[in-house]
Formats: sequence, C-alpha cells, structure tokens
Amino acid sequence: MAPVSILLNILWILIGGAWMAFGWLIAAIVMAITIIGLPWARAAFNIAVYTLLPFGSRAVSRYEVTGVEDIGTGPLGVIGNIIWFVLAGWWLALGHLLTALVLAVTIIGIPFAWAHLKLAGIALWPIGKVIVPA
Repeated sequence: MAPVSILLNILWILIGGAWMAFGWLIAAIVMAITIIGLPWARAAFNIAVYTLLPFGSRAVSRYEVTGVEDIGTGPLGVIGNIIWFVLAGWWLALGHLLTALVLAVTIIGIPFAWAHLKLAGIALWPIGKVIVPA
C-alpha cells in the first residue's frame, strides 16, 4: 500500500470510517446468525474490511475480474441484491450518505465524503462485487 493510501486510511478511520465499518460488521453478524443469510454475511464482512481501509482498493464486479458469470453476477445475484437492499442495504447506504454530507461541509472532508458516496452505492448492491487493489 502506498504511503499516501496509508495516511488517508488512518485519517479515514479517525473521522468516520470506523463507525461505518462497524455497521457493516453488525450487518454481517446479523446475517450470519440467521443461517440463510450466510451469502450476505460473507459479502458484508468483505465490504466491512473495505470500509475500514478503502484507500488503495476498489470494488469491482467479479465478472470484470474473472470474465465468467457466476451465481453472484447472474440472475440469482440480482435476486440476492434485492433481498439485501430490503434487509440491510438501505440503512447502510443512508449511514454512508449522512456521513458524506457531514464530511462534505469542510474542504478537507471532501475526499472522504466522496469515498462514502462510493460506499453508499456498494451498500445498495454488494453481491457479485470483489475488492481489488487500485
């Protein structure tokens, strides 16, 4: 990881990234407890790690990485994402949007607000995504 990414990740954790990563972790735990939510739990846990350290990484479709459609990138992934949206996606996205609004008030917070907006989009549709180095 580049020194700039390390610095940005440290600042990110201090000014709001940690609490949203905690939200993703709670979503992963709740989904794991319900056994049938295990596919969503795995995705939520992966994105919790990404939310904790977003700089130096990016989320892309697994199809872009592998070139092959799988369960998460096909029609079942769409159904899974719709279920995710109803159960947890909307409130995680709302948390990212509210945090982005607060951070966008300051000039220093604008890059972090932008990162929260990207994470809000991922919160709405996480199944079929993979985190790769930027």
